[in-house]
Amino acid sequence: MSALEPREAGTDAGTVAAVDVPRGSVLDGAHRALSIGIVSVVLLIAFEATAVGTAMPVAARELDGISVYAFAFSAYFTTSLFGMVVAGQWSDRNGPLVPLTAGISAFAAGLLLSGTAGAMWVFILGRAVQGLGGGLVIVALYVVVSRAYEEHLRPAIMAAFAASWVVPSVVGPLASGTITEHLGWRWVFVGIPVLVVLPLALALPAIRRTASGPADPSAPRAPWDRRRVLLALAISAGAGLLQYAGQELRWLSLLPASVGVALLVPAVRGLLPRGTVRAARGLPAVVLLRGVAAGSFIAAESFVPLMLVTQRGVSPTLAGFSLALGGLTWALGSWIQSRPWTEPYRERLVVLGMLLVALAIAAVPSVLLPAVPVWVVAIAWGFGCLGMGLVIASTSVLLMKLSPPEEAGANSAALQISDGLSNVLLLAAGGAAFAALGGGAVGHAAASVADQASHPGAFAVVFLPMAGVAAAGAWVATRLRGAMPESP
Repeated sequence: MSALEPREAGTDAGTVAAVDVPRGSVLDGAHRALSIGIVSVVLLIAFEATAVGTAMPVAARELDGISVYAFAFSAYFTTSLFGMVVAGQWSDRNGPLVPLTAGISAFAAGLLLSGTAGAMWVFILGRAVQGLGGGLVIVALYVVVSRAYEEHLRPAIMAAFAASWVVPSVVGPLASGTITEHLGWRWVFVGIPVLVVLPLALALPAIRRTASGPADPSAPRAPWDRRRVLLALAISAGAGLLQYAGQELRWLSLLPASVGVALLVPAVRGLLPRGTVRAARGLPAVVLLRGVAAGSFIAAESFVPLMLVTQRGVSPTLAGFSLALGGLTWALGSWIQSRPWTEPYRERLVVLGMLLVALAIAAVPSVLLPAVPVWVVAIAWGFGCLGMGLVIASTSVLLMKLSPPEEAGANSAALQISDGLSNVLLLAAGGAAFAALGGGAVGHAAASVADQASHPGAFAVVFLPMAGVAAAGAWVATRLRGAMPESP
């Protein structure tokens, strides 16, 4: 129940009556330590995403791995799918403290493995370990929010999560690019784990006090659902096989592709709410929209630095910095959705957000034309991130609103599975299209400069279909009506 405080109001009798109004904030005495701690965890993830994304083109080129460039991203999302399901059950049974600790530790270990890799497959393995940790962390954080914050405070803490991306979005690409150019890309990976200390010191004691243990300590502890764990393994293996088949592009690839589909279909049906695939109103539409939005956006964003570096000759620092404005506008979009006056219009805001994402993705490949200035990417991506701020925060708020406390872990896992699976599948599709149109030669160490910059079509077939997927998300957003709170 939300904390309330009285507000004085005059009555006909001249007496004072108490009117219940929401009290408190995410930085009041009851929430301050927890809020600072978990936002610090998100800050770590944000620094990783912005810094690693900037260094990735250089790392892939040095390790002769441009042809499997998409794997460096999708490996993270593939293993995170398994981590999400495990974290959901783990958090519902024992509380979010232990899965969060384990996730941060795996996240740091994966960064160290990638940073010391001597071959691309070791680099990708490190990304997979990192993804396992990321899957544990993100679901555990959602469970913490659902348990420790009253409903009227949740939009504000989600806005704080988005705001924590602002500084990393500006500083991360600049710092990463400078380190990559002067010290080497490896220092970007091995340096980030140092940031683990601060989130652990701040978040874990506060979580132990406010959100540890099962939601109902008096209830019998539910056993591990082995079926869901097996489905999680199936969804991760299926996604990995589809990614492999998409990169190989041979007739023999039909075999792993078929096995991947056979694993994915029952796993998706078992792990996501019934009606998700057909965008049933309410929770299923919320879960589907999260996947459509995140998958189209991430699949497109993953190729932006590579396109700028190889096709327009931009330095890694400037390539990463071209996305920096997005951190500010994403935070702005998330802040807008957190305002109380926007609640009756949340569905319209989400539709608008998806349209902004679609237009931004469609505009980015225009810089493949020499006459179009590179700064167009920064402007377009700023608008796209504004839309993502509206959409991602809103889906998170709606999920928590529709989830009983004892189901918060499972439903949060479903939301993140939709997010991660869509990332993997759309990255696989984009990577396959990129490779089919000669993308493997882009940035290849043995290729001539002219050959490296002669495949604009390989990038166009990544961005334009993703813009179409985002546009379809605008229709899915109209199906949220069943999840909307009634207008006052």
